[in-house]
Amino acid sequence: MASEGRPPGLRSPPFRGGRSRNPPRPRTNAAATHRGPRLPPTDPSRPLDIFLQQLVNGLTLGSVYAVVALGYTMVYGIIQLINFAHGEVVMIGALTAYSVIVALTGAQVPLPALAIVLVGAMVAIPVCMAVGYTLERTAYRPLRKAPRLAPLITAIGLSIILQNLAMIIWSRNPLSYPQIIQTVPYHLTGNPNGATITNVQIAILVTSVAMMGGLLALVYRTKLGIAMRATSQNPVVAGLMGVDINRVISLTFVIGAALGAVAGVMVGSYYGIAHYQMGFLLGLKAFSAAVLGGIGNLAGAMLGGLLLGVIEALGAGYVGDLTNLCQLSGWFDALAQRCASDPNVTLFGSNYQDVFAFLVLILVLVFRPSGLLGERVSDRA
Repeated sequence: MASEGRPPGLRSPPFRGGRSRNPPRPRTNAAATHRGPRLPPTDPSRPLDIFLQQLVNGLTLGSVYAVVALGYTMVYGIIQLINFAHGEVVMIGALTAYSVIVALTGAQVPLPALAIVLVGAMVAIPVCMAVGYTLERTAYRPLRKAPRLAPLITAIGLSIILQNLAMIIWSRNPLSYPQIIQTVPYHLTGNPNGATITNVQIAILVTSVAMMGGLLALVYRTKLGIAMRATSQNPVVAGLMGVDINRVISLTFVIGAALGAVAGVMVGSYYGIAHYQMGFLLGLKAFSAAVLGGIGNLAGAMLGGLLLGVIEALGAGYVGDLTNLCQLSGWFDALAQRCASDPNVTLFGSNYQDVFAFLVLILVLVFRPSGLLGERVSDRA
């Protein structure tokens, strides 16, 4: 009865009397008795659902990376220029479509939600094409015969200029992208709480594959594609054979900008947010994807984008489990006490997902600088 007033959580004092039929249990180390958090029984299909969900997310994200990477690899394949302002073209496409969608929904135009998004994309495409042509005509063409460092620095400067112009026009605050398309999930397994793929993700995947296929058909099945490949191999000889080099290069920038506009609309519709700096990190990741697949190679850009998206999604999904410090709770008393209250003491979380893209870039540059599908070629004279 004396123990009724004892605060909860305190143990009884050790037994001090003589022999007893039920002697007290010896005190043990907390680290020896705590072998990790006691988790409730889980569904055996849960690991498969997690993997499938991360795979779907990675393919969706990777398809966007692939579309943006095509703009990088097309320009580099023709004039050996890394257009670091391409990410800002994607940003302009997303923000332009945002303005159109907000205006149409605010005016209550009697159009279906999908039609409103398509109208926004149709307005964003010519705007981005005009931006791409202006960049090539005013900034890159005068520096075409300059040392390679000059157009590279120019591209970085143009990126900063476009960011500031977008900040002036659309403000520095993140903008909530109108989610007017109702998201409908489709289950991939029999588990009602398992992996799903939404109609928005399906639309992004189908649109990306269609644009990639259309670009390949353009490059390998049309006269413009023949001119582009001839200019890529030897612009001087192509010019002597009657190819308008300036026109081909301008059209390359325009086509890449059109792809970037569609990618911007997909990113805004998928994540539901747009910002004047959204193109910087997206452009760097797409450039990493182009390098991973082999910059200058269209198929390599597609493969690199998909791989990078899957690697980033799987890394973000599993990095918490792989770096869960509670797996070592049996070795440290303080860690065991912490894990008793919080079984998810992780060293790295999903917010480190951006690290994987640049880690892959470093590894590729170290071990295979030409990329997965790239060929080792000598520098042009």
